[in-house]
Formats: sequence, C-alpha cells, structure tokens
Amino acid sequence: MKKIRVAAVSYLNTKPLLYGIRRHDVLNEIELIEDYPAKIAQMLIDDQVDVGLIPVAATTKLASWHVVGDVCIGAEGAVASVCIFSQVPMEEIETVLLDYQSRTSVNLARILLKEYWKKNVVLVNASGEDYRAHICGTTAGVVIGDRALEQRQRSAYIYDLGEAWKEHTGLPFVFAAWIANKKLPAEFEQKFNEANRQGLSHITDAAKENPFPAYDLLNYYTKCISYELTEEKKKGMALFLEKLKAII
Repeated sequence: MKKIRVAAVSYLNTKPLLYGIRRHDVLNEIELIEDYPAKIAQMLIDDQVDVGLIPVAATTKLASWHVVGDVCIGAEGAVASVCIFSQVPMEEIETVLLDYQSRTSVNLARILLKEYWKKNVVLVNASGEDYRAHICGTTAGVVIGDRALEQRQRSAYIYDLGEAWKEHTGLPFVFAAWIANKKLPAEFEQKFNEANRQGLSHITDAAKENPFPAYDLLNYYTKCISYELTEEKKKGMALFLEKLKAII
C-alpha cells in the first residue's frame, strides 16, 4: 500500500507528538519527514506531502485543506518560543527582523505590532541563521522555536506573541495544526490522532529523551505549549485567519 507522506516540524515542541507516532502502528503507514515550519508548509502546498504540521497562515495558500485530529501546537497565553526580542523597550524599537522559518509567527507579529502595540516599524524579512546577531540597538527580531528558547538568555526585552495575542483578543492561539491537502482514509486519521495522543500521555518521557540545557522542557510542554485543539482555539484560529486577510 502506498504510504502517506507526513511532514512534521523539527522543533522541540513537536517531540511529544513524534514520541507517540514513532511508537504506534501508524508509523508503518507513513513516510515521515522533518523540517522547519515554512519549508513543510511549502511541501504541502506543492503536494510533495499529504499532511503536515504546518503554520496555520499557510492554509491561505492551499486550494483545499482540512484539519486532521484534535491536536495542535497552541498556547493559552505565554508560549515562550515565539517572541519579539530586543535590547531596548518596545517604544524604542524602529526595525523588526522577521524569522524566515514560519509564516504564522511573522504575520502574528505584524498584526500585534499594528493593533496591540500600535507601532509603525520597518519590517525586514530575515534570511539565514545569523540574523539573530543583528538584534541590537533599535533593531528587534521575531525568533521562533528552539532558537527562541536560546535567545531568551541573550535579549534584555522579550515580548511573547502568545501572551500578547491573548491579552489583545481574549482567545488562545494556534501556531500550527496537522493539515491535509486532500481527503485521507478516516481509519488512518483516527490512528494518526491516537498516535499523537499517545505521545501526549508520555510528555515526561519525551522531555527526558530530548535534553535541552537552555530551557526546562517539562515546563515548556506542560505550561507553555497547549496541545489540545479546543473550540476556543478554533475561534482564535478563525480570528487570526480573518485578520490575516487584511495584511496579505
């Protein structure tokens, strides 16, 4: 039987989900690929994969799509790993470098800079791993994922986008969800969701399996990332996609 092509984010926040997938029978039915969010989103857009844990902003580029399962990468408030980092307070920031690895995070930053912080800044699309070295003076940067957890130890000011969104809208935020670009067998989707949930029931083991000195992963998995795709999160996702229409 032809295997279903699955692309997962290679960040630490996905490790609990992958912990379950790799220990479930569904692993025999898939071809698993890992990369950064924007890359796997493009793979889904180009039909190089069938389902991907993609930034929700990328759904606007898909002809058709649907959410697989009820697990996501979300936050009920501060997320820790999606932030604007700066050496000066928000009121002094003049330029913001935008992380190339996620469409959702940079678009969330655009929305919040305009609506929440009411800032008119120069936005620069960053490229390459070295862009964080340019976060200095009045130049801030959006940094996401594992690198953001490391950046927390380097920057004087940290503006958490999950926290700002919750304060601005009263809703939680969905950074990424399992999205399929075509109809998949219902039996597969059920098994795939079971595999993800199996991983979430072993979060402590997943944290131990991925040592990361820069941040307490057990705290990150249980206090920062919120994996349940609840109705409130779906409302937050719908509001974000609605706001996104005004800036793309």
